[in-house]
Formats: sequence, structure tokens, C-alpha cells
Amino acid sequence: VSTQSTGSSGINAEYGHALVVGIERNPKPITKSMGKKKQNKRNKLKPFVKVYNCNHLMPTRYVLDLPVDKEIFNKNAIKDPAQKRKALAAVKTKLEEKYKTGKTRWFFQKLRI
Repeated sequence: VSTQSTGSSGINAEYGHALVVGIERNPKPITKSMGKKKQNKRNKLKPFVKVYNCNHLMPTRYVLDLPVDKEIFNKNAIKDPAQKRKALAAVKTKLEEKYKTGKTRWFFQKLRI
């Protein structure tokens, strides 16, 4: 999910770039026989925040609406470890909420190549 594009990310780079939020580790599958504690544990995911060159991004027809706070995501969020942890925690909660609603299951599955 691209959150900011070239000029607004605050990174000093001569190339076109974008601040990207994604999923590093997907949630694990759940069955009916599992208890609530195990289900909650398996629903966890691990996000990442990274600056990518626009030449390395491939546009698709898929869109995911993820409202992120622009105050949290800027150049300081990537450079400062404490703020990066706060940004990742905020993204993690929003992505887990999206996952639990079940409307965008395609986003939370591994890519098939």
C-alpha cells in the first residue's frame, strides 16, 4: 500500500520514490476447533514501512483503502527507531482490523508466482 509519493515523503532522493506499507508476515490459517487464545495468536501479522524506487513498483488494479496518519508517516518515521516502532504499531492495528472484517482477504494471502 503506497502511502506517499515522490515529493511528500521527505526523503532527499533524485529519483521518484514512494513510502510503502506492506505485510512482512501473513496471518496463519484458523480452524473452528481452535480456541480463542490460539485464534488471536494466529491472527497476528508483521508490517513493514519502507521507501521504494518507483521504477521497482508495479501498478495494479487492486486498491486497499488504509487510512494512515500523515503525522506518523514521514522521513522521521523511517530514520528514528522509536518513531518507526510507533508507526509500525499503528499500521499493525489497522491492518489487523481490516483482516478481521474479512472484506479484503486477497490482500492478506501470499503471492502466487
